[in-house]
Amino acid sequence: MKNKKLYALLAIVIITASCKKTFIERSSLDGTTLTNYYNTAEEVRSLTSTLYGLPWSGYENRAMDVIGDVMAGNEYTGGGNADDAPFLNFTLASTAVRVADAWKVFYKIGGWTSEYMKALEQKKAMGGDASFIDPAIAECHFFKGTVYFFIARIWGDAPIINNPGETALGGQFNVPRYLKKDVLQFALEELKLAEAGLPETDPVPGRLNKYAAKGMMAKLYLYRKDYDSAKTKALEVIQSNKYDLVEDYAGMFNSSANNNNKESIFAVQHQLTGNPWGSGNQKNPDRGPGNLQTDEASMWELYLPTMDMREAYETGDIRRQGSMMEHGWSKPAWKPQNSNATYNAFMAGGYKYDTTQTVGDGGQKNDTRSNIAKYVVGPGAKYGGETVLGMNTGINTMILRYADVLLIYAEAVLGDNASTTDTEALAAFNKVRERAHVPVKSSITADDILQERRVEFAFEGDYWFDIQRQGFAKAKAIISAQNRGTADYPSYITTFTESMMHLPIPAVEVLQDPELSKDPVPYY
Repeated sequence: MKNKKLYALLAIVIITASCKKTFIERSSLDGTTLTNYYNTAEEVRSLTSTLYGLPWSGYENRAMDVIGDVMAGNEYTGGGNADDAPFLNFTLASTAVRVADAWKVFYKIGGWTSEYMKALEQKKAMGGDASFIDPAIAECHFFKGTVYFFIARIWGDAPIINNPGETALGGQFNVPRYLKKDVLQFALEELKLAEAGLPETDPVPGRLNKYAAKGMMAKLYLYRKDYDSAKTKALEVIQSNKYDLVEDYAGMFNSSANNNNKESIFAVQHQLTGNPWGSGNQKNPDRGPGNLQTDEASMWELYLPTMDMREAYETGDIRRQGSMMEHGWSKPAWKPQNSNATYNAFMAGGYKYDTTQTVGDGGQKNDTRSNIAKYVVGPGAKYGGETVLGMNTGINTMILRYADVLLIYAEAVLGDNASTTDTEALAAFNKVRERAHVPVKSSITADDILQERRVEFAFEGDYWFDIQRQGFAKAKAIISAQNRGTADYPSYITTFTESMMHLPIPAVEVLQDPELSKDPVPYY
């Protein structure tokens, strides 16, 4: 989101200064005041623009992979990767870097939104224009509701910090864990406020509207197994006719030219600047194959598709090639070059993924003989791709897509039934399958939908939550059946326990707040 004053307001509200805990943010002050700012729609929207990109970085980059897909059995990461490998075999500890990264992101966004809303409410009380202040407050409610939805799914019982400034100033640092059901309820109430206050549409691509709130509410309702409410909210999004599926599935994920497409309901917004650290998307190097590296684009293939994921697709499913690079995958427009003449000749007609060619001369042969294609935008502008600045690209990361709403609707109609032949549920479900070029179904079960969700949203950080909401017994069966090893050495999980259904609270947080080690208490 190219907003001229993206960071103009960071002095009046909280930015990076924090008090005793990473999830309680303290305000910082300078010459900017409520009197001389927030006087125009542009100034107010520049404030909430800060919520769309930078603060998501610590989760979106790597934590999202290991929590959403490595734990879920979709992504493999080598044993030499000490920060991530424990998520593959569920040996992670409360000191895990990615656990702390995700925690900081979500409680930071929760803190920012609380302070933003407080400042905007004060401005409105001073005579500020409600016509542009109220929608901004609603944006904050959306972000707060969304991050607490993530918090509930990742940690289960967790702190709720609704007024970080008051908490900090009051010196009440011993914050308890609240029951997971209450954290979910808190998230839902925030999303309801977002739905009520957001506009029907926004002229700026990528900015929120009320249907984004409805879609996220539908996802939360489905997670809680409130099928009637999930169905209602998903149907409201569908009947709005504001969204549709993008015909080119792969295109959504390999070019920033497709940012804020007709399928994207909510996405983390990225932009490349002179110093894009934090504002750029960093999935390109973490996923891209080593033989695609150039002097413009870094590639270190930190995460790969698992062998199990490679077996998940039906014959003819175009999502396979849109999601993974395997032997025979090619991209004629990308023409990477380096100092090796043999390599240059091999790639002269366009990028080739070849597991038989000698590595170094253009071949690609890693642990699972595959790479993730989603959010890999190529070798750089000089080599036929788009602009890449080292490890940074400008492609957005979609958090909620219209395909998700369609599958939520189908599952909500199914509910607790063994199967359904409901016409509307099948229409929503089969629309996703038709885009994928796989045969439609005349009846669907919960397993059909779970499988569809896995291949539709592979490598998008979502499948772990789909497994988790099945309950421990089924989650254990799913995890235990997955081959999480390499092409040469299969590996299976045999020690999955119920304690692994949620992540541990970061050790440093428990050390600073002993209440977090105690039993959770009700929030309501």
